[in-house]
Amino acid sequence: MTDAAPRLAAVAETLLGAPLPVRVRAWDGSEAGPPTGPVLVFHSRRALRRLLWKPGELGLARAWVSGDMSVEGDLFALLDRVAPLLWERSRPPGEEPPPEASAGALALLRDPAARGAVRDLVGLARPWPAPAPPPEEALRRGGPSHTKGRDRAAISHHYDVGNEFYAHVLGPSMVYSCAYWSPGSTLEEAQRDKLDLVCRKLALRPGDRLLDVGCGWGSMALHAAREYGARVTGITLSREQAAYARKRVAEEGLADLIDIRVQDYRDVKDGPYEAISSIGMAEHVGSDRYRAYARTLYGLLRPGGRLLNHQIARRPEPVEEAYRINEFIDAYVFPDGELSPLGTTVGELERAGFEVRDVEALREHYALTLRAWVARLEEHWEEAVRLTSPGRARVWKLYMAASALGFEHNRLGVNQVLAVRAEGPGRADSGLPLRAREWPA
Repeated sequence: MTDAAPRLAAVAETLLGAPLPVRVRAWDGSEAGPPTGPVLVFHSRRALRRLLWKPGELGLARAWVSGDMSVEGDLFALLDRVAPLLWERSRPPGEEPPPEASAGALALLRDPAARGAVRDLVGLARPWPAPAPPPEEALRRGGPSHTKGRDRAAISHHYDVGNEFYAHVLGPSMVYSCAYWSPGSTLEEAQRDKLDLVCRKLALRPGDRLLDVGCGWGSMALHAAREYGARVTGITLSREQAAYARKRVAEEGLADLIDIRVQDYRDVKDGPYEAISSIGMAEHVGSDRYRAYARTLYGLLRPGGRLLNHQIARRPEPVEEAYRINEFIDAYVFPDGELSPLGTTVGELERAGFEVRDVEALREHYALTLRAWVARLEEHWEEAVRLTSPGRARVWKLYMAASALGFEHNRLGVNQVLAVRAEGPGRADSGLPLRAREWPA
């Protein structure tokens, strides 16, 4: 019999309470759903077993990463069609979740039709034994989060997958954060403009000491030293990143201006600095430690020194205690990574003693950046797979495509916050121009 896809479609429509938004193809060759658009392909019953053993996001991620499930056609279009069916995407801002949302799959089983659908799914899946997670999944972690050792392991999981792999995705700039786009600009130009924007906001001058926290492959350090004459200390927890950055520094003849260290921000003791850049790093800090992080940076600046904090933000939850780290992101992309609302970040910086002087939202810019990265990954797919694994390449494609839609739909944001260490009691001059957005060229 070749009826797996129609049965899958019936199960999905019963559980979702809506028509199937995409076409599905099953392992037996059968198809069901809308005749046009992207196709969700179930290559084996094992994909269903993953969903039954781990319902929700993580089960879907395991099916995708393992290759048990794939998309034929435009991944962006498929995600965009499926997204409105998810409660997080369809719930109006500020609306409380329905009681069923917290009960998950168990609440569905109160409905006789849903129970029948689940029984049919079990029959299709033949769900024993439970499939092992793909090898790309991060190992289960115990003990307190965001210790120095655990942070090193989390950073290594994400970044130490090969500099060549990242070069194929990011391009020659090797900048792994939101670019700053103008009409008609290339990815390389937009990344250069972002680095220059940061330098101008920090008002860097020749000889200024800049601490680049989470320096990545050294792009910010190189730009600040080459174009502004700054003396830069770049820190990262990734040994692969540090080696790559040091090689670039040597090749450009800037070793007298740039020091790249494998170092935790908590271990930096050689302040004061005139400026600190933290670009795409604070997401790794953790909400419980963010105030200490902000105080550490405050203490490393001289009076009047500037901090440029470039950080992804999420929308506030109606009840903040209900926030949970995304299972797919935690298991496959950024272990222990946490996002906070913009207001929370600004508040913590102020509590640490900073005066927040400017906030610039770059949400649309990150969507454009992520789409450019996905295009590069698709262009270099065979090389990316060779350098890592098919599963690792699939992780990055799904992560970047889903994130792009998150920014486009205003589920995620990214902001540059410029803050100043006040010079002390009775000193009200921040050192910034009266028209703050007129950053010096």
